Amino acid sequence: MRIDSHHHLWNLKEVFYPWLMEKGEKRFFGDPTPIQQNYLLNDYLKSARESSIQSSVHIQVGAYDGYQEALWVQAIADTNPNWPLVQVAFCDLASEDVEFQLTRLQQLSTVVGIRQIVGRSHEEDRQSGTNALIANPKFKEGMALVEKMGFSFDLQITPHLFGIVSEFFAAFPKLKIALCHAGSPFRYEGPDFEKWRQGINLFASLPVAHCKISGLPMFFHQPQTQAYAPIIETCLSAFDVERCMFGSNFPVDSLYTTYTELVNCYELCVTSEFHDVVFGQTARNFYFINR
Repeated sequence: MRIDSHHHLWNLKEVFYPWLMEKGEKRFFGDPTPIQQNYLLNDYLKSARESSIQSSVHIQVGAYDGYQEALWVQAIADTNPNWPLVQVAFCDLASEDVEFQLTRLQQLSTVVGIRQIVGRSHEEDRQSGTNALIANPKFKEGMALVEKMGFSFDLQITPHLFGIVSEFFAAFPKLKIALCHAGSPFRYEGPDFEKWRQGINLFASLPVAHCKISGLPMFFHQPQTQAYAPIIETCLSAFDVERCMFGSNFPVDSLYTTYTELVNCYELCVTSEFHDVVFGQTARNFYFINR
């Protein structure tokens, strides 16, 4: 089974997404204007099925009310039983009612993991203060509940955080972690790439850590093997193939590529004998798809 471990859906009439309503505001990945419209399951399937994708993982995407978003995704899964869909939902792990939030998410059959973004980009993180989560005792208490309740955690960071997050997650040996977008490698050569490479190797030393080969067009703005190959080769070497999985990051990455072009480019960077693992088996095991 070929699985996309990282994509988004949104319906602007059903759920309020502040960043999708902010017209003219640039993001770290570029101008979101072309994707500031509904992106529904049928839109996604038109692209994914061309690459023989058979199942997928929906990742929370900045809704004002994360629980409302989770309910909406649950309804999509319930009304489309022929498409195996699970989701990683948002929870504010530093909130006072974190146990209540996690408990009600646990009651949704599609919710298998949690994501609360720790790092997007230097500029956006300065504005939002998300980097401070790692040092917040409440966040650590919330993460302990995530581990206890059997959820996985999707981690999005920037490279300078590898050291502190590696130390942080060492305290949670039973918590499965999926590193989103290969840890945000803004470069594929030079000193910044070397710092990212060192960080990846440090984080990969955690036995529970996994890595998503996803989101690279956000940093390089086109599918290019020259940029992707050293990044993907580093990830496969650091984590081993069994801990790496493909994610399209659509529709965000549709700003710079088609789904088919993206998959083809990633496939060129992964030895064919490992395609079944990276493009399916790792995600199936990690997210308990068809359990």
